[in-house]
Amino acid sequence: MPSVRKAAAIMSILAASVSAATATSDTDMYATPAPPPSTTSATLDLRYKATTREIESALATARRVHDSDRTSALTALLATGHRRFLVFDPRGRGRIVEVIGDLRRADRIAVVVPGADNSLTNYDSPKFAGGGSRALYRQARAAAPGTRLAVIAWLGYDSPPSLSTAVLTSKRAEQAVPTLRRLLTTIHRVNGHGRIALLCHSYGSVVCAKAAPHLAPLPVDEIALFGSPGTTADNITDLRTSARVWAGRAKGDWMRHVPNVRFAGLGFGPDPVSPGFGALRFDAGTGPHSAYLKSGSLALRNLALIALGRATEVTRA
Repeated sequence: MPSVRKAAAIMSILAASVSAATATSDTDMYATPAPPPSTTSATLDLRYKATTREIESALATARRVHDSDRTSALTALLATGHRRFLVFDPRGRGRIVEVIGDLRRADRIAVVVPGADNSLTNYDSPKFAGGGSRALYRQARAAAPGTRLAVIAWLGYDSPPSLSTAVLTSKRAEQAVPTLRRLLTTIHRVNGHGRIALLCHSYGSVVCAKAAPHLAPLPVDEIALFGSPGTTADNITDLRTSARVWAGRAKGDWMRHVPNVRFAGLGFGPDPVSPGFGALRFDAGTGPHSAYLKSGSLALRNLALIALGRATEVTRA
């Protein structure tokens, strides 16, 4: 008990010492996106086009208000003319959902659920949702060239800033659950046969844990929690899912120093890589907290195999 009280005190001090991030006046100037068209296999291309128009509109606003960070990020999204987006919302820190690969025909679909500090302006960085998802797609294609695969980079919720009280509670994760379930329902409606893996980094593991009990009967076969601070669940039974649950933490990840307690709504409880949690442990290598999806890393190799459903080839910890 003394150690629990000490950890709770540390989190309380941290909560009191950090401030919540606020949207800038520039981001308040971005328009609310139009409701997307109903999405089926037949209308998927229409949705991609509608979302691209929203990005183009936001880019025009960014240029008008001299928002250089947004201008640079949105220009990159449109640069090739071949990227496909299901969701885009420029308000606040931004939301974006990108499809990499052929969603209609995919037999395996990986959804990358990112953690704290993700935003439109850093989306394409290798450390964040977009750049990491593309690295995952390349790795999985190299491991299984004949597999029909799609990867979805899901910055579909309000990712909390790491220097904020929001990152210490499960509130934003709980708010994300209906949005994540809606995405998975759309995927299943468009595709109809592909098996889904949720790859959940850091605070994203809290999102996935909160969503897990609400995902039946969607075809989610794998849930991987990596770099997790805890999930608020005591063990995999509490997740109430038929999916295979994995957990991994790199040896260089500072998250190993976070107290695994939950007190007065702060913290996330037991460590998913602990034996008592009951997850299958995979070897996440030696990298830092931000490098699980880094090209060439052991963590990326194993996460790609999990996404492909090739459990027997995953290196165990």
